[in-house]
Amino acid sequence: MNRHVCFFLFFSSFAVLVPSLQANIEEFDEYWAKRAEEAQKDALKAYDPHPETVTSLFNAKVDKAVRGNNSTRRQLKKYKGPCLATNPIDRCWRCNRNWARNRKRLANCVLGFGRKTRGGKRGWFYVVTDSSDNDMVNPKPGTLRHAVVQKGPLWIIFAGSMVIRLNQELIMTSDKTIDARGANVHIAYGAGITLQFIRNVIIHGLHIHDIVRGSGGLIRDAHDHVGLRTASDGDGISIFGSSHLWIDHVSMSACSDGLIDAIQGSTAITISNCHFTHHNEVMLFGASDGYSQDQIMQITVAFNHFGRGLVQRMPRCRWGFFHVVNNDYTHWLMYAIGGSQHPTIISQGNRFIAPPNIAAKEVTKRDYATEDQWKNWLWKSEGDLMMNGAFFVNSGNPRARFPFSRRDVIKAKPGTYVRRLTRFAGKLGCRVGRPC
Repeated sequence: MNRHVCFFLFFSSFAVLVPSLQANIEEFDEYWAKRAEEAQKDALKAYDPHPETVTSLFNAKVDKAVRGNNSTRRQLKKYKGPCLATNPIDRCWRCNRNWARNRKRLANCVLGFGRKTRGGKRGWFYVVTDSSDNDMVNPKPGTLRHAVVQKGPLWIIFAGSMVIRLNQELIMTSDKTIDARGANVHIAYGAGITLQFIRNVIIHGLHIHDIVRGSGGLIRDAHDHVGLRTASDGDGISIFGSSHLWIDHVSMSACSDGLIDAIQGSTAITISNCHFTHHNEVMLFGASDGYSQDQIMQITVAFNHFGRGLVQRMPRCRWGFFHVVNNDYTHWLMYAIGGSQHPTIISQGNRFIAPPNIAAKEVTKRDYATEDQWKNWLWKSEGDLMMNGAFFVNSGNPRARFPFSRRDVIKAKPGTYVRRLTRFAGKLGCRVGRPC
């Protein structure tokens, strides 16, 4: 479907779908209506009508990064040697002892569908010095809540290690980077982070865990606006109608709802180098089988480790285009990758280690469709390493060249490389003055 048809479908049904766009917004006032309209326009601009060029570029970068080193040996002990950057995103910025003097270099390193995300690169630094979160309407200067609602781009860093318990969901504004390198920062035991009708955000280096539902109420959602919110869902990171987002080197576990949910026409997203553990429904991309505007959703999931205590949805997808590449799936109880409403899912060079349960060996799960329907969905496994009886059920035209460009057909590295590529997934122990 071309951009013009998508545009028509998106906005011709907008009036009918307004109630569903108001998630957690009790009072959908003029401010939020304008923010929603701008976010939807940004999402349509971010949508790439030729996703194959994105996946091919990503694959070429991976190939270049690991060429000449095919080590697959699993290292069970914590690594204590010299700095190693084992995938192309990390090689862009890691292992330079002066990384803290040039923090914003990170913004040039994202690959995949979120590749144009620059976060707060063009803004000032904001240093979070206070872990408290006591005033939802007039947040205290120096707190994370005060930082994320300021006007214009900001690069947000932390004065030291801290645990931030959010009393209500943290509602971010556009053009921000949360960069926790050099500190041990936990968002925990309270509400999570909300990216709603915004664009251009980087979240890097946080621990996010034990997130619970917020009760709602009056919350500052911009420098010059306070909105009335309903209860939040308890997601670690909730993405709603937003575009150009990058989540990198985040460790996540044990949230009340999802770890990362992306819904309502969100697109141009990369989730990379993260470590996920101890959770049931890990990632949901597209919340409704009836919301066809999610056909513009394009998400890259790369170099992540799906670890202990996970059950399902790694991710679960609807409608859009999803590139799942070079991830390590060492644990699941039900299934790894699922979906409904004919999403396109390209699985490349992942490692899937099935659980002992003979009924849970299948990597894939298709919902609300008969085989006559889902056999036409393009779900494709290439170069994946299947272990302990794991198997991926392909569908769609097996001879289709899509989604690879004829100009560049370099494939992702095989699944045998995954342990190396994901070796440092999750929060990094960066120290100022030392290679990260």
